[in-house]
Amino acid sequence: MSNDVIFIEPFYGGSHKQLIDLLKEQFGGDLYTLPAKKWHWRMRVSALHFALTVPCEHNYKTLFASSVLNLCELLSLHDDLKKSHKVLYFHENQLVYPVRKQLERDFQYGYNQILSCMVADVIVFNSHFNKDSFLQSIDSFIKLIPDHRPKDLAELIRPKCHVLYFPMVYPPLISSSTPNDKGDKLVAGLEPEGQPVVSKTLHIVWPHRWEHDKGPDEFSVVLHKLMDDGVPFTVSLLGSHTTDIPESFKELIPKLGPRLTHSEYVPVELYWDVLSKSDVVVSTALHEFFGVAMMEATYFGCYPLCPNRLVYPELYPKECLYNTTQQLFKRLKDFCLHPYKAKKSVPKMDFDRYSWGTLQKGYCAALRTSVA
Repeated sequence: MSNDVIFIEPFYGGSHKQLIDLLKEQFGGDLYTLPAKKWHWRMRVSALHFALTVPCEHNYKTLFASSVLNLCELLSLHDDLKKSHKVLYFHENQLVYPVRKQLERDFQYGYNQILSCMVADVIVFNSHFNKDSFLQSIDSFIKLIPDHRPKDLAELIRPKCHVLYFPMVYPPLISSSTPNDKGDKLVAGLEPEGQPVVSKTLHIVWPHRWEHDKGPDEFSVVLHKLMDDGVPFTVSLLGSHTTDIPESFKELIPKLGPRLTHSEYVPVELYWDVLSKSDVVVSTALHEFFGVAMMEATYFGCYPLCPNRLVYPELYPKECLYNTTQQLFKRLKDFCLHPYKAKKSVPKMDFDRYSWGTLQKGYCAALRTSVA
């Protein structure tokens, strides 16, 4: 395996870990990481950690890092890395991070990402939405500076920008023809032809971090309305979370009672199993640039319901998009009352478009290397 490549990931978890592990496996090289927690501090100070950790004597021809790293600071502290081919990967961008009030926005995060772009040789975004929203927001973001604002930064950065979707490595499909082991109740419905059919209670999955930017409050509102209307459903809340649980979920979880089948992070084998036995996957995100969890669930046969914003119109058919919380509620209620509809109407998607096999050449070109 080659050691010409150095991979740096200050937030080594979730999709960040998935990507960096895949690239390390394919291209070889050396990997330097920090645990996936305290992302605010990772964005602020991780460059100093890596400057003191990465050896000064090396043969690195390519440096690959996510935009959590302040690449500008690292290069200033580790001068010998400047000669490498520097690839900066954007899982997300901080210029459009959702804050309740503009005064809450920490200018430093977005500023760090702009500085990193200035010193990178190649900038890779995981979707066109990610790239476009970043470049289009630079001017308005820079206007937050009180005076002596730099100009035309977007035009300096744009020529280095490319889009390479997150490279999915799909797990083996699991049969979803049997009822869920958790004791799903059977409910009667009618096929469109009028023939009776017995179907398990609709199972909804929400596989996102329990944080503000993933919209737990909106999802809680919808589930409360479903319960108030007395429609049958079960739900899994599969995303990772800390002890700081959203207030809306603190109120929701006890009320769900036996409807809630999972409310914790589960091992990957169980995760695939839950997805394969679920019917609908929901996003209520306020901040999303690809959405690995939604893509995985859709691959496993879940009907995706996504907000008509962010990256979702780029990836999913129109029939999967909703505009308001009320529209999401109506779609879910219809699926709850007619569970067979979800599996029967899952949209056809070109999953190969997002696979490693399809994207491999693009990543090889970006890193100026070949598979080890």
